[in-house]
Amino acid sequence: MMTPLAAAKAYAATQGGATAGLGAAAPSGAQDFGDLLKSVMSDAMQASKTAEVQIANQVAGKAELIDVVTAISSAEASLETVMAVRDQVISAYQEIMRMPI
Repeated sequence: MMTPLAAAKAYAATQGGATAGLGAAAPSGAQDFGDLLKSVMSDAMQASKTAEVQIANQVAGKAELIDVVTAISSAEASLETVMAVRDQVISAYQEIMRMPI
């Protein structure tokens, strides 16, 4: 099970500051967390659009079935990743809300 501390360490590792504290500023040139999420979401949307185009091409007889299956699998993997991140963010938020002040 992913804990909030493990999630924070994983985020710090992606930013290149695995030894930095949680309150430390991101290194210069590092991607901000919001930009990272935007990038992942746009990649997931692009994978879904590519799958839709491949499906339409298959129906029109212009694409091979293997290309359609590959595009759908890629879109499914992207969607599952986005849903897993969403679930972890909600879980972390709920954990923070349960903390005593």
